[in-house]
Parts: sequence; C-alpha cells; structure tokens
Amino acid sequence: MQLNNKPILKNYRKGLRNNMTEAEIVLWKYLKGSQLDGKKFRRQHSFGNYILDFYCAPLKLAIELDGASHFTEEGIAYDETRTKFLNEHGIVVIRFENEAVLKNVQSVLDEISKFWGITPAPPKGRRGVLILVG
Repeated sequence: MQLNNKPILKNYRKGLRNNMTEAEIVLWKYLKGSQLDGKKFRRQHSFGNYILDFYCAPLKLAIELDGASHFTEEGIAYDETRTKFLNEHGIVVIRFENEAVLKNVQSVLDEISKFWGITPAPPKGRRGVLILVG
C-alpha cells in the first residue's frame, strides 16, 4: 500500500502549493533548496491521507504551521488523530504557530535544527510537539 504522495491527492497537493499561507511562504524561503543545514524538505508532501506542510524524508520529520483553525475543538482532535498516525509510522511532528514564523523566523529555524537525529515520537494522544517561539 502506497503511503507517500498518493496519486489521488496530487491535485490537492498542487493546489496547496499554489495557495500557501503567508507563514508557509516565509518558512519555505528558508527550507527550499536544502538551505537549512543541507536538509532537503518538501512542501505539501502527503503521507497516508494527510498532507504535511513540510517534510524531510531522511529524518522522518514533519513541520506543521498552525493557524486559528488548529486551536478549535475539532482542529485539536483532527491534529491528534493525524499525529498519532504519523507517529505510528515513525514520523516526528513539530508544530509552530503561524505568528511565530512571521514574527521571528530565525528562532523557528533554530528550533527546527534541534530535531536533527531525533527519532522518538511524542507520547500518544498529543498533537505533536508544539513549539512557541517568542
């Protein structure tokens, strides 16, 4: 069973790449072309039925940027289910609020760099590691 970039999600992934949020545009500027410590990231990469904002396959590291919809009851429940699935496949999920990227992208990049070589998944039932950057 194919888990990476299912063909059925191709048009949806493409649509998301063409309509990135402001925070995604800012972060992608620093991740594309292996600019961050030589690590190759993909944007809007799907795994299973989920589309990850940014994904580094060799590290099995997903970066998610969260806007207001992620902090509703439904958004939190969805993120927990999604993160549990990704963790079960060895993918570590780290999350940043959009505002953190827009206000202090260098701190976000510094936090991402701390995850090189980290493989253990966060405890079950969590939304992933949410990092607040001041």
